[in-house]
Amino acid sequence: MTHPISLVVTDDLKRSRLTVFFRLLLVIPHFIWLWLWSILATLVLLVAWFAALFTKRVPQGIHDFLASFLRYQVHVYSYMSLVADPYPSFSGIADYPVTASIAPPAEQGRLGVFFRFFLALPAALFSGVLNYFTEVLALFAWFVCLALGRIPEGMRNLLAFSVRFHAQTQGYLYLLTGRYPSFDMS
Repeated sequence: MTHPISLVVTDDLKRSRLTVFFRLLLVIPHFIWLWLWSILATLVLLVAWFAALFTKRVPQGIHDFLASFLRYQVHVYSYMSLVADPYPSFSGIADYPVTASIAPPAEQGRLGVFFRFFLALPAALFSGVLNYFTEVLALFAWFVCLALGRIPEGMRNLLAFSVRFHAQTQGYLYLLTGRYPSFDMS
C-alpha cells in the first residue's frame, strides 16, 4: 500500500554550476517566506486539530492550505539540498520537478488526533537526525555538483529519501494523513 504522501521526482541530474555556487544565498528569500507562512500554518493547524478531533476529518480548505505549505517546504528543501535544480516559486503549487503528492483528507481516529504531537515525536526525532546527515551530504553534493555540473543519481536519491521522510513526518504532524511516515526507500 502506498503512503498518502509521496515524493514525485521528475528533475534530471544536471545542475547549473552558477546557481549551485550561490545556492545558500538564493534560498534566503524562501526561508523568510517559509518562516512567515509557518506562523499562519501553525494557527491553521490548531483549527485543523479541533476540527479533526470533533469530525474525525480535516476540512478540505484547511487540508489544501496545509498541503500547499508542505509542498512549498518540499520545494525549498529540495532546492537547498540539490535534489532539484530550478528555482522554486513562492506558491506551493505542485508544478515543480520535485514535489509532494498528497492524498485528499481521510477519516482519522480521534485518539490518534488528540495525541498526534506525542505520537509524532519518534518520527520527528529521526527526521531531525536524518536532516543533519542530509545537510552534511548536501555539502558534499555541493562540491560534486560544482566539479561535475551534475549530481550522481544515488546521491540525489538518498537526499530525496530524506526530503520524502521529512514531508511524511510533517504531513503526519499537520494532520494531512493518519498514516505514520514510511522507511520505504522506493
